[in-house]
Amino acid sequence: MTDQPKLPRFSGENVAAPLRYAVFRYIWAASILSNLGILIRGVAAAWAMTEMTSAADKVALVQTATTLPLMLIALPAGAIADMYDRRLVTLVALSIALCGVTALTAFQWLGLITPDLLLLLCFVVGSGGALMTPAWQSSVSEQVPAETLPAAVTLNGISFNIARSFGPAIGGIVVGIAGAVAAFALNAVLYLPLMIALFLWKRVAEPSRLPREHLSRAIVSGVRYITNSPSIKIVLVRAVATGAVGSSIFALMPLVARDILSGGPQTYGIMLGAFGFGAIIGAIYVGEVRKRMSSEAAMRACMLSMAGATTAAALSREPALTATALILAGAVWTVVAILLDIGAQLSSPRWVAGRSLATYQAAYAGGVAFGSWGWGRLTDAAGVETALLVSAGLMLLSPLLGLWLPMPRISSRDEDVEMLADPEVRLPLTDRSGPLVVEIEYRVAAENARAFHNKMLEVQLARQRNGAYGWSVARNIADPELWTERYHCPTWLDYLRQRNRGTQSDRALDHQVEAFHVGPDPVRVRRMLERPFGSVRWKEEVSDRDANETLPFYSKRIAGQ
Repeated sequence: MTDQPKLPRFSGENVAAPLRYAVFRYIWAASILSNLGILIRGVAAAWAMTEMTSAADKVALVQTATTLPLMLIALPAGAIADMYDRRLVTLVALSIALCGVTALTAFQWLGLITPDLLLLLCFVVGSGGALMTPAWQSSVSEQVPAETLPAAVTLNGISFNIARSFGPAIGGIVVGIAGAVAAFALNAVLYLPLMIALFLWKRVAEPSRLPREHLSRAIVSGVRYITNSPSIKIVLVRAVATGAVGSSIFALMPLVARDILSGGPQTYGIMLGAFGFGAIIGAIYVGEVRKRMSSEAAMRACMLSMAGATTAAALSREPALTATALILAGAVWTVVAILLDIGAQLSSPRWVAGRSLATYQAAYAGGVAFGSWGWGRLTDAAGVETALLVSAGLMLLSPLLGLWLPMPRISSRDEDVEMLADPEVRLPLTDRSGPLVVEIEYRVAAENARAFHNKMLEVQLARQRNGAYGWSVARNIADPELWTERYHCPTWLDYLRQRNRGTQSDRALDHQVEAFHVGPDPVRVRRMLERPFGSVRWKEEVSDRDANETLPFYSKRIAGQ
């Protein structure tokens, strides 16, 4: 078939397998050019700031201004990615970034740029990237089959790091020869291939049987899922810690080139290129790392290696030695980033993938943003070398966090299951009828009471992840074998969503709980309106709702009963 080119074989999992799929292949190739432009612009912005001011904190704030939006608008961006066509969301986000970098080009060309204006426009460009990231990353699962998702995530990391290998060096050359304005303009031009590739993607989306959530409710649903998902919470904490302690090498790289190596923009570009070259090596062999080591062991080894590389960068006065250290730093840092990214991707089902990935990106970007600010302040007070050495010391201590919060062991995404049959309804309902109370009765042998209770604690997290609140489980004091699980949903429509958000592991958990049930009768389920607003009028002179006021997909069912 013409759509299946011969693929290179890398050690471990075949990281190039997703390239067999044309949509992913075209978008991935265009993303290399887009990332190339982003890296060129990053070099130009950082160096333009060093020419306008000698304050280290201002230089470090360039990184902060670009990454801070990832933290500030993460959840709304993730909710938008889950609610709307992810292709269109990505196109809108790219348009925002294009407008920001176009304005940056114009002000630089007119000589009107100031440190504060530079930071503001970097923030605008970063906001476009923040809106794009969850839609971009969660759409990967729509471009490739589930079994190739980890490889596709790895390839996206390779895309960025291919650009990082050449972009900074190209950026340094462009800035050195033609100035920052040419670099900013080149960034704007290189956004266009990706926008064209996304525009040509004929995305096929399965229409939802249920109405779309409102933005505020979607954000609440995302927060609820994340707070009740132990694996995602671990990934978030590790991302914050890793971003904070490891961001020194990014934030202070211009000062390493200028103050430690006594170089110019070309030196800065070469150092970033060395880091990017190492990142490609790390991305290619991350499959082998995942095959041979657990995620926690790999994180530990990489952070220790990163500490050694940062120490070498702080003490070296030779560009060749510094570049070698940065190759190692790039390789291990990329392995860490991909492990965290895969952990976030595989820990969330499709319906909340955008919000989970956005929250992960916010955690990582927040760590990088505040870490960059902190390393800049420390550099002002004690110098570049001291700041890098302190960062290296914290990296040496960071594996201790794994003793408390080890990385989750997840090998594949917990896929969604088919929607359940509609429950029997005889009371006219609207989408806002509620709150809804669900009671489930189990009969459990006395000798299995403790095991049943422990399993129900897992059920609690699953119910709450998917939208329930007020969960409880009670044991009948007159009939100790009778247990009642009880929870609420805000409305009937929220209950329908909660009921159909279950994954394969959630269904398996339900079967495990039902296996405790004994007796001739099946598990009993009751669904009740706590306050029957919408089904009974409170004033006698006002008639109750007619059947035609119910949800469309329940009208026929009620009429036929």
